[in-house]
Amino acid sequence: MSAYLDVSVIVALFAVDPLSDRADKALRGLNDTLVVSDLAAAEFSAVMARRVRTRDLRASEARIAFANFDLWCGSQTRLVEIEGGDAARATNFIRRLDVPLRTPDALHIAIAQRSGCALLTFDRPMAHAARAIGIEIVKG
Repeated sequence: MSAYLDVSVIVALFAVDPLSDRADKALRGLNDTLVVSDLAAAEFSAVMARRVRTRDLRASEARIAFANFDLWCGSQTRLVEIEGGDAARATNFIRRLDVPLRTPDALHIAIAQRSGCALLTFDRPMAHAARAIGIEIVKG
């Protein structure tokens, strides 16, 4: 099985974060192929940039995080791109109305589903929605 990593996990892996230990432990316990999307990469970059703007992180630290993330993605993960059908699938998830979903979370779930992956996220509402949609959640 493959595990799709949400940005909540990725940030915890590459920045000082309250969930860093949890992320390290979750990945050590996996024998699965790790999957990261270009959407998750963009969100990770946005989080790091925001932390620089709010002075929670120095620009040099963000650059190191970007470099480490890029190296890790190139050697340790399978990268998947957003495809046209992902937006339509995400729209359908949101329109179900029985699960509260933000657009980026719905897109992540759609990409995970299309890629045949379980989802590893620390975002509880997202995990709850994914379960309701039928996506397996990786314990982390």
